[in-house]
Amino acid sequence: MKIACLQTVCGPTDFPQTLDRLRDAAGKAAAEGAELLLAPEMTIGGYPLQPAALAQSAGTTEGPQCTAVSEIAREAGIAMAYGWPERDGAHLYNAVRLVGRDGRPLAVYRKAHLYGRAEHELFTPGDSGVVQASLGGLTVGMLICYDVEFPEAVRAHALAGTDLLLVPTGLMSPWDFVARTLVPARAFESQLYVAYANWTGEHGGLRFCGRTTIAAPDGTVECLDPAAACDGDQLLFGEAAPTTLASARRTTTYLSDRRPELYRG
Repeated sequence: MKIACLQTVCGPTDFPQTLDRLRDAAGKAAAEGAELLLAPEMTIGGYPLQPAALAQSAGTTEGPQCTAVSEIAREAGIAMAYGWPERDGAHLYNAVRLVGRDGRPLAVYRKAHLYGRAEHELFTPGDSGVVQASLGGLTVGMLICYDVEFPEAVRAHALAGTDLLLVPTGLMSPWDFVARTLVPARAFESQLYVAYANWTGEHGGLRFCGRTTIAAPDGTVECLDPAAACDGDQLLFGEAAPTTLASARRTTTYLSDRRPELYRG
């Protein structure tokens, strides 16, 4: 399955502008033969996190925000995963939603590991560790940003059969090493693909480091060069191949060689 990751520039955008960005990216990704487009954390709502923008952008899975993105996926004929503030009663979640190429909803994951005081003040943590869907012959799972820095979270996906882990993120400098080192390590040690889509640019004193990455279970990595970051959006393309998964898992047998009886307690 060919994957496209959108790396987009941070800063204030309203909902119509966000939809224009997604529509443009989905059209370009589909034209290049991609079957899935992954956009960053809080694609809708934006970074830096602002309570007023989040309140304006928040909605339910049946709300106008999700309906509009589903229509973009259907028009472009490409599956999409994107971050948005999900409203559920009195709770606000940092969520990612996956829809099929026909716009049909496939899965929603709520960020379980919230980072820093701001996120804890704004969001309720999710309570589902492994959320999966079937797409393009692969088992696709989802985490968000800080979640992937917990090896247990990724290993839980591996043990549940996830082939491709989608991770929309909002990684800032100086933590570039997370994309450079941890994300490829997670893919290799848990023998799955990790697609990691980030913001870039600087706004409100925050600098996002880009480095959008697609890491494979065989140790190979596709990454957007941070030195090439520009004012416009960029797409990173990669392939999640079942043959690579099977070969890597035969060669690097971490999962079958585990001795979980030694790790408990």
